[in-house]
Amino acid sequence: MTKLENFTTIEEMEAVTAKLREQAIFVHAETYEDRVKKQTPHCKFGEDGICCKNCSMGPCRISAKASKGICGADAHAIAARNYLRTIAAGTASHSDHAREILHVLHSTSRDGNYQVRDEQKLLRLAKEYGVATDGRDIYDVAHEVADVGLMEFGKPFGTQRFIKRAPAERQKVWKEQDIEPRAIDREIATAMHMTHMGNTAMPEALIRQGLRAGLSNGWGGSMLGTEITDILFGTPTVWTTEGNLGVLEKDYVNLVVHGHDPAFSEMVVTAAELKEMTDYAKTKGAKGINIVGLCCTANEIAMRHGVRMAGNFLQQENVVLTGVVEMMCVDVQCIFPALPSLTDCFHTKFVTSSPIARIPGSIYIEFKPETAMAQAKEIVKMAVDNYQNRDQTKVYIPDTKQKATVGYPCEQIVKHLDTITNSHVDELGSYRPAVDAIKAGVLRGAVGIVGCNNPRVRPDFSHLEIMKELLKNDVLIVATGCAAQLATKAGLLQKEAKWVCGDGLRRVCDLLDIPPILHMGACVDISRILLLVSGIANDWGVNTTQLPIVGCAPEWMSEKAVSIANYVVASGIDVYLGIEPQIKGSTEMMEWVTEGTRKIVGAGYIINTDPDGLVKSILEGIEKKRDALGI
Repeated sequence: MTKLENFTTIEEMEAVTAKLREQAIFVHAETYEDRVKKQTPHCKFGEDGICCKNCSMGPCRISAKASKGICGADAHAIAARNYLRTIAAGTASHSDHAREILHVLHSTSRDGNYQVRDEQKLLRLAKEYGVATDGRDIYDVAHEVADVGLMEFGKPFGTQRFIKRAPAERQKVWKEQDIEPRAIDREIATAMHMTHMGNTAMPEALIRQGLRAGLSNGWGGSMLGTEITDILFGTPTVWTTEGNLGVLEKDYVNLVVHGHDPAFSEMVVTAAELKEMTDYAKTKGAKGINIVGLCCTANEIAMRHGVRMAGNFLQQENVVLTGVVEMMCVDVQCIFPALPSLTDCFHTKFVTSSPIARIPGSIYIEFKPETAMAQAKEIVKMAVDNYQNRDQTKVYIPDTKQKATVGYPCEQIVKHLDTITNSHVDELGSYRPAVDAIKAGVLRGAVGIVGCNNPRVRPDFSHLEIMKELLKNDVLIVATGCAAQLATKAGLLQKEAKWVCGDGLRRVCDLLDIPPILHMGACVDISRILLLVSGIANDWGVNTTQLPIVGCAPEWMSEKAVSIANYVVASGIDVYLGIEPQIKGSTEMMEWVTEGTRKIVGAGYIINTDPDGLVKSILEGIEKKRDALGI
């Protein structure tokens, strides 16, 4: 059925990793595979979420001989407390990212390091916030919008402003269930307070606060991060780029940006593209500067600049093992503390830039908005100067890369849909053509595939198998984060990938000139998926819980992922997980996350660690939604 000749299989990806493992052995380096073996088997108490160390009377572990901790907390209380603390940490991570971006917006000026790139989006947000715009300088407006946005973190009263963007039915549910998200920092602090020794031991109360904290992320911090990033650096548009380790270049200075905060990576990309920098690289014997991205930073710069993507989370050591990376510079989140010892085995310089992510052995250059361009130039120059230190005996660049079409925020999706309709419900257009395609059965539904890759399972395998099966069954996929990176590595983000699809989805791809998987950005941009689903529900005239649209995280691993899963569920969207949450030691908690939340918000988790079983349950769930709608 497939006509995609250069489709990359998981076996081919694994062969490259095996070859790079030989590189690691050659230079006496340790990789995550080595550390996985040393950590196996994992602690069963930790796996099941029934170890408590929230006070110094313990740690307490629940077992057959000890059904309660010293304070009397049972397995259900302990698992629920640990689960809520995970959500709080994930919410803090995405939201602190947004806070930093808002501070950058507050620092913008016409002649400064950062400017406003999408003025129209800023003006729309100003109107939504009630900020006056008539006759005002755009930067005065930007600074006041930043002030209002920053108040979302600590305001003493009220709820998150962006929840007004949700369908009326969702807003009603959140209010009735008393889980409307208040100030972001308040939800995080409340979660931590509730889980302190001597406080809440009732799983239901902890689950409800988890939903509320998650909502403060999805409809608060993450959405703020996405909106303000678009205002600062431009709302993404469609780009054709490439991905996988083959994007590294033998005769160029290879500079890798890794992490999640685009304020850093945008400036480094801008500096690397300056003629003075490329000319300087040529004086050192290089043909130029090849800047590539890793992890969510890769998604950010790919969909705004077309910068090529070297890979996802578990690719970060492989990039260094090629021996051709002059520098890896990082900001925050998902960065291995093992990288400095690995880069020491090569000529590669490892630079950290944020006080949030200090790592021993790195070169630390604290990145500041007021000196951003000067610092970016310093970093690029350092990478160029390191080119002459490359050891040719340690060089191996895999011959593997794929084309990718990226950059599909909601605005871009509507723009494509508008090519086949003249119907506009507002200035941003309508999702009605997508609704019509689903009603007609041309599309069976849609799945948001998100999340990391995880060494607890065969890395990337679940993502790839699930994606292929969904496409074959006419299910459109939107993807963010490391899931989008896997689709890139496999070749599924190129328009030619329509040949792995069923007839209906292939027709949609032809009509709209899109790939079958739409790249929506970084993990913080899952907030775009919330707006997409809300827009479809509004244009259809149904509740989000009724839509044949679901979320899936086949290989999730981070605390951010748990926060995300909670705000997606609270938004009325079922979430299919391929990794079990660490609550298995409590039957009550497992019941709460799979069925209990349905009584509160109408959605929950479906968990299956077998990729075949998981994708079958996704397809069955979509068909049940269709049957209930009578389509």
